[in-house]
Amino acid sequence: MRIKTLLLLLTVIPLQAQPASNRTTTAPSGNGNGPRTSPVTVPSADYRIGAQDVLTISVWKEPEITRTVPVRPDGKISLPLLDDVQAAGLTPMELAANITSGLKKFIADPQVTVIVTEINSRHFYVLGEVVRPGAYPLLPGMTVLQALSGAGGFSQWANLNEIYVLRDEGGKQVRYPFKYKDVLKGKRTEQNIELKPGDTIVVP
Repeated sequence: MRIKTLLLLLTVIPLQAQPASNRTTTAPSGNGNGPRTSPVTVPSADYRIGAQDVLTISVWKEPEITRTVPVRPDGKISLPLLDDVQAAGLTPMELAANITSGLKKFIADPQVTVIVTEINSRHFYVLGEVVRPGAYPLLPGMTVLQALSGAGGFSQWANLNEIYVLRDEGGKQVRYPFKYKDVLKGKRTEQNIELKPGDTIVVP
């Protein structure tokens, strides 16, 4: 009896003692009543920072300067010693280089890293006869078809042949047609354009 009990303990204990690093955690999907969430996306190296993005500025061995800051509507961020620094329109590497150059007046050999922790400057909009109309984060390379797939489907009154994309080009609104059923069948694929920030997809 003692041998059987010992064998049982040896079988159970390793399972309970798994290190936390080997465990995986899955976020709850929710019941549909909570706020809409999007997957975390790491920007590409050529990503241009925009207003309302959130940046983590890390300066090695300088914790009083290291901080997470939002990009203001004027495209600038505020940092100790440097005050206002232009961020919008730059890549993270370009911004890090500018901050490094500015800090050299105060710190010997500063080492700066810039990470985009939240992308809030790139959005598109879906309006009309969809289940979840509203603003959505624009992921790199996203097309109209991909964007519509995240809006929860169409209502029973949606006119799938009259969908269109509204885009601001030089201060004028340009309308791009999108025939959903044709594109889904592999036809009119040229209508499945890549979206740009501020585009609005209208489903009448």
